[in-house]
Amino acid sequence: MRETLVLNASFEPLSTVSLRRAIVLVMQDKAVVEQAHPGLRIRAAALDLPVPLVIRLSRYVRVPFRRQAPWSRRGVLVRDQHRCAYCGRRATTVDHVVPRAHGGGDTWLNTVASCAEDNHRKADRTPEQAGMELLRRPFVPTPADTMLAALGVSVREELPDWLVQSA
Repeated sequence: MRETLVLNASFEPLSTVSLRRAIVLVMQDKAVVEQAHPGLRIRAAALDLPVPLVIRLSRYVRVPFRRQAPWSRRGVLVRDQHRCAYCGRRATTVDHVVPRAHGGGDTWLNTVASCAEDNHRKADRTPEQAGMELLRRPFVPTPADTMLAALGVSVREELPDWLVQSA
């Protein structure tokens, strides 16, 4: 299912929602479509809407400031674009660089996306002990980076320049 970026009334990125939720928000006049998928429309007996890529809430929603995105397994996979940090193939699991048994925690800087084979091969060792090299280092994404990454690389290229630069 398509993801739709939700902007606050002040054009700040808030979250991503499913296409169905985005349409409900637009139909209830709680949001307006800022950017639509080119050439795609949703049609029904009494409805003809462009498929929303970005919607903006009609009323401002106050949200507490977050300096960094909360850690999650899904977030790590999205941050690393579902690519294994050891071989570059499709990643399905999350690997701890410093294993939990050795004091490593569930943090952005200690976890990377990994394919099941490399995760099993590395086992309960550090990459150096296992003779494996990280193709890219883990980093802490901003909340806006996390939302845009969840939309996907091809969709990000379709976003307006003003939105990509502000996020």
